[in-house]
Amino acid sequence: MILRTVLWSFASLAAMCLQANSASAYTPFDTQVVGMVDRGLVYLENADQKDYLYGTAGFAGGLGERALVAYTHFKVKHDASARVVQQGIAAARTMVGVIRSGKRNVPGISFEVYSTAVAVMLLAEVDKEKYKSELKTLQGFLYELQYPNGAFSYIGHKTGDISQTQYGVLAIWTLDHAGIPLDYKRVAACAKWLLRVQDPGGGWPYQAEDPGAGRPNMRQTDVYPAMAYAGGSSILIAGDALRLWGDASRSDMSAFPGAPKAVKLYVPDANSERRKGVTVNSEKVVSAIKASDQYLANKEYKRQAKDYYYYQLYTQERYESFKEIALGLKPDESPSWYNQGVDELIGYQDSKSGGWGVEDHDHSGSVAGTCFAILFLIRSTQRSIAAASSGTLAGGQGLPKDTTKIRREGSQIKGEPVGASVLDLLSALEDDGNEALEGKSLPENMQLATDPKELRAQLDRLERLVRGSQSYQARRVAARLLGKSDEMRVVPALIYALSDPDLSVRRYARDGLRFISRKFEGFEMPNKPTQGELRKAERAWMDWYLTVNPKHIFVDQ
Repeated sequence: MILRTVLWSFASLAAMCLQANSASAYTPFDTQVVGMVDRGLVYLENADQKDYLYGTAGFAGGLGERALVAYTHFKVKHDASARVVQQGIAAARTMVGVIRSGKRNVPGISFEVYSTAVAVMLLAEVDKEKYKSELKTLQGFLYELQYPNGAFSYIGHKTGDISQTQYGVLAIWTLDHAGIPLDYKRVAACAKWLLRVQDPGGGWPYQAEDPGAGRPNMRQTDVYPAMAYAGGSSILIAGDALRLWGDASRSDMSAFPGAPKAVKLYVPDANSERRKGVTVNSEKVVSAIKASDQYLANKEYKRQAKDYYYYQLYTQERYESFKEIALGLKPDESPSWYNQGVDELIGYQDSKSGGWGVEDHDHSGSVAGTCFAILFLIRSTQRSIAAASSGTLAGGQGLPKDTTKIRREGSQIKGEPVGASVLDLLSALEDDGNEALEGKSLPENMQLATDPKELRAQLDRLERLVRGSQSYQARRVAARLLGKSDEMRVVPALIYALSDPDLSVRRYARDGLRFISRKFEGFEMPNKPTQGELRKAERAWMDWYLTVNPKHIFVDQ
């Protein structure tokens, strides 16, 4: 388990001990969760072709699973050059090539909604501008697959498939936020179909019989919790794409504890004109979700052999994340459903390989199962919503990519030679969690304040960023500036950052520790450390810091 450290007062330590017997409370940044994710990624990096079995995303001759592995890896590490990410991009582009050829019966490749949707998610996540042409091709193919009543299903089937519809609308939502013009009548048709096929008991079936417009909902067969999450998340995603509850409810999604909110977020909407006149009754959607919640509350889930357990966990995370927006709920950093899922995944992770579904033979297969488990653990949907909502600052002007020239003018960020740029940069990061900033784009001559009081305030803000920002770019910038500060007080925060999910944050933290300590060789932590090497380096840095400040208390988070 990788250590993440934090300074606690004796009072806080005592309070923690009193709560030791209470239920576990996890977040995606907790030590144990980060360690589980890292081990899962190692499994995906080393998976054999034989591990790429049938699986929820395993259509298109395994191309869909390669795209899923790449999406999962990139979502955690944000490294487009990683081997598995490059393999996934190649797989997605192969799918695009086959689609463009017009051939639908290529040996070994059978296209379905799952693989198409995962290809969309991957290419949009890595670089939505670079792959815009490919995204438009995939969008066109999704339109081919969609039924006239709005549903998605297997090619040639007569009934709509709730599971595939879920991935169809997830791809549509992704395309929407990638700025691809959409046909919102199709989105509305899908939402209305989902409302019609909801079972009167509140759940959704796997294959749904459509009673037809204007007729009462009918009893469906094969209704179970995984499909309730799938149907519920589908209608929530469609509603969000149609902006049924507006954008205001998402304005705080990129916030983090302690951050000021001086600048109002402005999220440009390239498709606003295309939505005009396309409506779905939002009250019916909310009622459907409340009925689904009631159904799920009355259904105790008991895992069985060859279950869709990991698929269901990822679907549940999606359902709960979009539900927060639709119902106007305050985001919970450590909800009970997440804690329960983490506790279960601790027990199910393979002790040797680090994968999930390896020994228990979950129906999704070990590769897709491991991807779903990781995406659940990192709250991937919540991250996607936050990224989609981070937008730009008021007036539609984003932060300049070159942060060597930055100043603040009211609610605008404008380029200018470096002056009071640290203050402007901090405010921008805290307000927007902007996705355009990178630690490597900071100027070498950027300096923190020299006045002791101002310096303390700046360091406090940077430590909050490196410990709590949802934006990995913000954490990169904070780690680099802390490392340049030459202040001994920031060492615990940098040791904490050594186990950040993002590899670049780890490197900035390591280099900062070497600079501050004047131990330029560090403690043998390479650029891409194994868990053992990382744990050893953290322990060594902690031991060194205790020689400087013996009264400091490190406590596992």
